Amino acid sequence: MTETITVSVPCPFCQNSAELDVPFEGYKAWQSGELAQNAFPDLSADEREMLISGTCPTCWDEQFAFEE
Repeated sequence: MTETITVSVPCPFCQNSAELDVPFEGYKAWQSGELAQNAFPDLSADEREMLISGTCPTCWDEQFAFEE
């Protein structure tokens, strides 16, 4: 079984926190400069974005939606 670490991520916009279980080896690689998509290939794009910027999917859509 792969060792995991739980990362708590507070959204800077809504202040809600999410907890993500990520592979420990991937986390170490990411902290050493590996790209999130390479360190966490099994996470969704939303989950990786939460790790990178802290922004939850709902706030991402609200903050970065382009008007048509």
